[in-house]
Amino acid sequence: MRTLKVAGFAVTILLLALTPMVQPDRAGAQEPETRRALPFAPGEIHEFEVRFGVIRAGRAKLEVSNGERIRGHETLRFDMNLAGGIPLARVDNTMSSWVQPRPFRSLRFVQDLYEVGTERYREFNIYPDSGFVRWEHGEGGEEVLPSDMPLDDVSFLFFARTLPLEVGDRYELPHYFRDSGNPVILEVLRKDEVRVPAGTYKTVVVRPTFQTSGLFGEGGEAEVHFSDDRSRILVKISSRVSRVGSLTLNLARDPRIPAN
Repeated sequence: MRTLKVAGFAVTILLLALTPMVQPDRAGAQEPETRRALPFAPGEIHEFEVRFGVIRAGRAKLEVSNGERIRGHETLRFDMNLAGGIPLARVDNTMSSWVQPRPFRSLRFVQDLYEVGTERYREFNIYPDSGFVRWEHGEGGEEVLPSDMPLDDVSFLFFARTLPLEVGDRYELPHYFRDSGNPVILEVLRKDEVRVPAGTYKTVVVRPTFQTSGLFGEGGEAEVHFSDDRSRILVKISSRVSRVGSLTLNLARDPRIPAN
């Protein structure tokens, strides 16, 4: 298995270029394009059917829009909402990420979470050029960023869509915006064909692991199925969630097909 440790100057060039990005060291590999377009744009909306175990139990949405300017930078905004559950295990979570597209890095991240009777709101303002993150919830506080290309829980999903994702590759990315969550590991496990409400798709399967709790936390054995094409849409997400059990998001509407 090839392992790719991505850090320092190499990552800076990688993110600035927005190419197919971190390539394994293999003979004959072609040089990446220098300014490849991102595989997503404002207006893209994924809609998912949510299942807890075998029970259909809600809906989820992942949306890309133009965000407001933050500290003079134009941004893309990513919103991920998951609502549903079963009696005594309800979930209504929204995570929002504001990302500077070039270079690709998070500038703000907000979590508004309700899980099984527990509510939590967290807001982070991220300053890559100054090297620190400030949280605005509770009594507030600051800590040093581990990278000048920080990413959060949601923006990592979109960042993964820009990678080659060849089976056997393993990415170690020290770019989670809080150092306690590093490194984020992306393992490309296999290719697969899956049937979801939106149709049947050929996919490439990635296991993301954050050194934190949550959907992609350690022990969750999460898997993300991306379409095996240039657009890398999210077809299926599965994980174990604390106190809830098995959670699966199956694509219900292809974001490339206009809504009626």
